[in-house]
Amino acid sequence: MATGTAVDVVMPQMGVSVSEGTVTRWLKSVGDHVDADESIVEISTDKVDTEVPSPGTGTLTEILVHEGQTVAVGTLLGRIGDAGAGPAAPPPPSGASVAEPATQAATDAATTASSEGDVAPGEDRVTAAEPESHDGHDRTFVSPVVARIAAEHGIDPASVPGSGRGGRVTKKDMLAFVERQQGAAPAVPAPEIPAPAREPASAQPPPGPPQPEGGEGVEPMNAMRRGIAEHMRRSLDTAAHVTSAIEVDMSKVVAIRDRLKPEYQRSYGVNLTYLAFVARATVETLRDWPWVNAELRGESIVTHNYVNLGFAVALEGGKGLIVPVLKHAEGLNLLGMARGVADLAERARTKKLLPDDVQGGTFTITNPGSFGTFHGTPIINQPQSGILGTYAVVKRPWVIRDENGNDAIAIRPIMNLTLTYDHRLVDGAYAGGFLHDLRARLETSGEADY
Repeated sequence: MATGTAVDVVMPQMGVSVSEGTVTRWLKSVGDHVDADESIVEISTDKVDTEVPSPGTGTLTEILVHEGQTVAVGTLLGRIGDAGAGPAAPPPPSGASVAEPATQAATDAATTASSEGDVAPGEDRVTAAEPESHDGHDRTFVSPVVARIAAEHGIDPASVPGSGRGGRVTKKDMLAFVERQQGAAPAVPAPEIPAPAREPASAQPPPGPPQPEGGEGVEPMNAMRRGIAEHMRRSLDTAAHVTSAIEVDMSKVVAIRDRLKPEYQRSYGVNLTYLAFVARATVETLRDWPWVNAELRGESIVTHNYVNLGFAVALEGGKGLIVPVLKHAEGLNLLGMARGVADLAERARTKKLLPDDVQGGTFTITNPGSFGTFHGTPIINQPQSGILGTYAVVKRPWVIRDENGNDAIAIRPIMNLTLTYDHRLVDGAYAGGFLHDLRARLETSGEADY
């Protein structure tokens, strides 16, 4: 956004459900030259970490939002002036409004962000100024986060008391309402017994962040780690997790991969992995077992005639876990699947994903087998009903039937697969049928089937 000869760097809108972001690192300092589209600042949301490209060429003259601060979408982060421009006047003192969002849409996003109230201790929140509402209908608006929680628990947001501006229902309101519902039980009121008199306690300040002891280190959770913690805990509190496992003879897959891998690398620059084969077979199998690709919304079962396939990607150094989504994977052949998986993994690790890239998944695959693990019990990615775990291909003794119909022992490449499913929707027999058919596809399909 240009202002005279200056160019504004603002917190971008990166998805309909993202209303704020945290500045994690400035890649340029005041006075540095910046080229258009060059990465200038890293930001973190509860969904992704990403780099913001410079909107223009010139000199970074101002940094208005500093590292560690959480601000609403549309907030002014800094300014880029002409190549010869020097630093501008210092930013306003602490506590003053940093900037107003440039558009009404950004103002609405800021309102949503402030009503959610999710700021980690020790972080600064900088929000944009809000115009007063005169229509008296603030309560009718709920954020996408609130709407999602309401749908998962079959709650009408209008029935939840709101503590936000104009009576708006916030995320905290909704979670508290769910907790009260789950914990509500008829009880006989106990007789009131007067508590013994106590000396009035002197006011104690709230506890600060933990102080490291000898040999310890303390660092705050970033936005992504907080999002992972909340999402995983909510999944365990919501779904009835059950895990089933199956062993697959990957002999045919190994043979096909050995034939195709050099051609894929030479002609397309794509590394053909076992994951691409499993993903392709999974998409085909989900057509016959639609509830594994479904979700619960209140008391309704919602099935999909498409497969938006999520892939869990671990970020370098244990900095987080992200699940980018390959949309409409049912339309991809083996080459398309291999390309899609490689592209998502690369953009996840280089912080090039947008929040829309991690939304809309209907089923997820996690691949800890790339690290040599042979079994696990993954947590379901809400609001989905299943997640497939793929594990290391290991050569093992295997009982086979020889050409004379006799049992024999041979060495075979074996992969374990696990399906963690929500038992509220998917029963054990249904999950077993899905795994049985998936194994059959991997063990019997020929090259033409991929």
